[in-house]
Amino acid sequence: MTSSTLSPLALAGFANASLYDSHRPSYPPEAVTNLLQHLQIDNLPHARVLDLGAGTGKFTELLARREEEYEILAVEPHEGMRRELERKGLRGVKVLEGEAVGIGGVEGQSVDAVVVAQVRGFLYLFLFSLEKGTGFAHEEALAEIHRVLSPAGVFAMIWNVEDYNAPKSWTPTTAWESKVKDIMWTFDDQHPRFRHEKWREVFDKQLSSTPFTIQRADPLFSLPLGEELVKWTVWLSKDAVWERFHTISHIAVLEGEVLAVYSGVS
Repeated sequence: MTSSTLSPLALAGFANASLYDSHRPSYPPEAVTNLLQHLQIDNLPHARVLDLGAGTGKFTELLARREEEYEILAVEPHEGMRRELERKGLRGVKVLEGEAVGIGGVEGQSVDAVVVAQVRGFLYLFLFSLEKGTGFAHEEALAEIHRVLSPAGVFAMIWNVEDYNAPKSWTPTTAWESKVKDIMWTFDDQHPRFRHEKWREVFDKQLSSTPFTIQRADPLFSLPLGEELVKWTVWLSKDAVWERFHTISHIAVLEGEVLAVYSGVS
């Protein structure tokens, strides 16, 4: 699934890679440290790490700055995103074209850890694969991730979720975020994202069976999943909030009067 085969939603929603990179948030140090500890590569010099769906490198940058001097394989199917990442020339980073169901150029059992950072990365793994018409694409993706991991390797995901882009069950911190969140859901395009809380199903289905499948007694990835929440606050100007908000894929494609509904929120 390269740029030529990505869904129209992916191509349009992330078309302005430079804008995305400028306004999307990074990750709090505490969350990064905790994640690397769970991946068992904290303080492991020269560990080989696969950043799957690396985008413009928001998380890749943090890996590249680490004292462990990781060997990083940054795999990204979107050409514009990949070009923005390559432009940064990050230390120890090899940028590859690829997808979750076809991690090209990565040998079996050759990486110590696999990371999928941010909602868009998991959308490539799950949503866009399903749009290609194969209901088993998400299972193929897990199998491909399992293939490249070393026997002791760990797969982890990390999301940076603003209050206004969170699941309905989460309570926003401020009144304006609550108002924006309500509007966000009115323009929901029905494509699964983190806020729909569907992503766990990919892993739960490892233990499911149908008349056409055999239940896997030994799942590729252990259950239950470990989860951790780190809360943090970033102060932005009103204009900066708007610019960040406009990088959300299903908002980025809105135009005219529909988009103006958001710009009037204060």
